Amino acid sequence: MSKAPPAKKVAPPPPGCTLDISDPQVQEAAIRIQASYRGHRSRKELREKGPPRILQELKDVVLLEGSAAKLECRVSAFPDPFIVWSKDGKELKDGPKYRYVFEDPDIVALVVRDGELSDLGQYTVSVKNAFGEAYDSARIIVEVPAKIEKGPDSVKAKKGSTVTLKAVISGEPAPDVGWVKNGEDIEEDDRVFYDIDDTSTTLTIKNVQASDAGKYEIFVENNLGVDQSFARVDIM
Repeated sequence: MSKAPPAKKVAPPPPGCTLDISDPQVQEAAIRIQASYRGHRSRKELREKGPPRILQELKDVVLLEGSAAKLECRVSAFPDPFIVWSKDGKELKDGPKYRYVFEDPDIVALVVRDGELSDLGQYTVSVKNAFGEAYDSARIIVEVPAKIEKGPDSVKAKKGSTVTLKAVISGEPAPDVGWVKNGEDIEEDDRVFYDIDDTSTTLTIKNVQASDAGKYEIFVENNLGVDQSFARVDIM
């Protein structure tokens, strides 16, 4: 009959590496861990059973010309949803201009690059899975400094004729427009007046006289910038 091997001595744990389960702080930590695990299971089960939901809505954003803007919202969807972004009802393809972005597990975003005035509009995200579909929308507001895209041309006119000076303008918000002759604001009347539309402004001088000759300047201004141009009117 052989002898039983001697029992191995178990080394005591290093100082500070033991847990006293009767310690109130240890018991409180265990309760928090269990509650967190139960909450994780509840959230997971809820996501598995429900259709997509928008948890945090899209918000309107301002896009400066030449820069980028980002629309984002928080969603809940399981299994993973199919995401589609659209602008004014037209689907946007993921690419260099419009970039689909997915952050965290629940954030979906759209990045609009190289901002320009045509990017202004309403953007909609569609979140769809086998259980249903959810939508949300927001606007991109584009801001563009006031600019004269093409200034008026100088003209030579005969006395008694009609002269028009036209400038092509842009800017968002729409710029304020002013015309000046030889450094003085033009006082409009039935003979001398100017019109403004979305993309241009036209100064009209009817029945031109010798006194109408001079330097005519056009100024445009909004909260982002100022621009100006000029032309000469000579009377023959």
